[in-house]
Parts: sequence; structure tokens; C-alpha cells
Amino acid sequence: MTHSQVWQAIEFFAKERGLTCSGLARRSGLSPTTFNKSKRFYVSGRPRWVSLESVAKVINFANISATEFFKYVDAAPQKTK
Repeated sequence: MTHSQVWQAIEFFAKERGLTCSGLARRSGLSPTTFNKSKRFYVSGRPRWVSLESVAKVINFANISATEFFKYVDAAPQKTK
């Protein structure tokens, strides 16, 4: 599992539900900026991973299992930045 795969999974998951990443965050009870591209890396360039709490809120919003969500991660191609 890579940083890129997790972010791609969130993007695809949102799109599949007819939402933007911002809309997915709002519907999940998060700040609309939680999944912004500008928040995916620290100023230093180091990857910023999505918190488990944020992933849990998305899973709860969608009423799916963690296994189902992580199928999206597994399906995302592995790539760097």
C-alpha cells in the first residue's frame, strides 16, 4: 500500500458516488478541505497520509466495511508523487 494508492482510492471512491473529494469529506462529517490535493504533502515534500479517523468516517458514511474500502486501495496503481 502506497501513499499514492490511498489518495487515488479516495478520489475514485468519491467520483464513483458522484462527489468531489471535498463533497465526500463534507458528507463524511469532515472539513471540506480534508482531502485537498494541497494537503497530501507537507511543505518539506514529505507525504502526508490520510488519518485512520478520516478513513473511518468515510467508511461509516458509505456504510461499507473496511475490507470493501481497501479494495479501492488495492485496485489503485502504484506510483510515486
